[in-house]
Amino acid sequence: MSIAHDEPTAYPFNEATGLDLSGKYAEARSGEGLLRVRMEYGEPAWLATRYADARLVLGDRRFSRAEGLHHDEPRRGEGPRDTGLLSMDPPDHTRLRTLVTKAFTTPRVEKLRPDVRALAEGLVAAMVAAGPPADLVEDYALPIPVAVICRLLGVPLEDRPRFRRWSDAALSTSSLTGEEKTANRDELRAYMAGLIEQHRAHPADDLMTALIEARDVNDRLSELELTDLCVGILVAGHETTATQVPNFVLTLLGHPGALERLRTDPDLIPAAVEELMRYVPLGAGASFARYALEDVEVGGTLVRKGEAVLVSVGAANRDAGRFADPETLDIGRTGNQHLGFGHGVHHCLGAPLARLELQEALRALVLGLPGLRPAGDIVWKTEMLVRGPRSMPVAW
Repeated sequence: MSIAHDEPTAYPFNEATGLDLSGKYAEARSGEGLLRVRMEYGEPAWLATRYADARLVLGDRRFSRAEGLHHDEPRRGEGPRDTGLLSMDPPDHTRLRTLVTKAFTTPRVEKLRPDVRALAEGLVAAMVAAGPPADLVEDYALPIPVAVICRLLGVPLEDRPRFRRWSDAALSTSSLTGEEKTANRDELRAYMAGLIEQHRAHPADDLMTALIEARDVNDRLSELELTDLCVGILVAGHETTATQVPNFVLTLLGHPGALERLRTDPDLIPAAVEELMRYVPLGAGASFARYALEDVEVGGTLVRKGEAVLVSVGAANRDAGRFADPETLDIGRTGNQHLGFGHGVHHCLGAPLARLELQEALRALVLGLPGLRPAGDIVWKTEMLVRGPRSMPVAW
């Protein structure tokens, strides 16, 4: 069992421009134990890159997210580190998550499919009418999840330019100072608090009204928890999906055989979404640190109480110990238990909605734009927690 603390390796490994998985992950997976790494800010941490180790750290209650608030948590940027629901452990995490989960169950989300399909097909029709080139991000990938989450939560769609700026800053790493990040968070909170007051005065059939009722009638969350929960749902509810749509399209354009297969057999789209979730490493680095609440052995390394572990989902999803031929994009892959939506208590609560949006976004593009192709240089997001095109010109 390894317990020695080697000189930490600089982290993260992935480049911000592109979707490649750094070869350093394969080296780490094949090495003994966990790798010791250090990010730009915070204390050193262990890095889990193998599938079994990742599931252990993400799913075992001996690892805590809340404990990170008492440490100099490894991170890529300055600024406030309290990430709301993501910084909580049970029972507080369970209490708040339970209030939201019922809005994102698979049966409830499935009722949205006709509307999401119509939205996606309408956006494709609008691009065709305007003629190429189009920006796949601004004209297609962003409007779908933004429209859906705004409607579900009860946020005015016309406010998108305002909350997009705040959302970008919330997911920024090093492009803003700590003071700027705090100011940005406070602006977003103030905006959401204003919407909450409007909903109190004029209740609606939406998630925000339901959460206000949980606060005002049943006293199940504080006012700040209510505000931050709505903020978290708004940001998480559109950002990753809006990023993964162009990521998936770019990946499929690099695998023309897979793209043609989807055109001839659209029934493969759900399996393709799962495989793309596995294959595309969305994060520039690892997920938020987990802290050991006691000594725990992980992958042959003794993680001491109080030490941080970072989990690389992208590396775990390419582990040959779990996936056959992991470096191959196989859109017909079955039994695909990838970690793209996380694992354990912090498993993405919006996963059913994200799946539906990704499926319908791909379907409308694959069937509606058979000649889809790149039409210019991609501008990449940089200094962000997620990787993907900021703009992606396409033609057909």
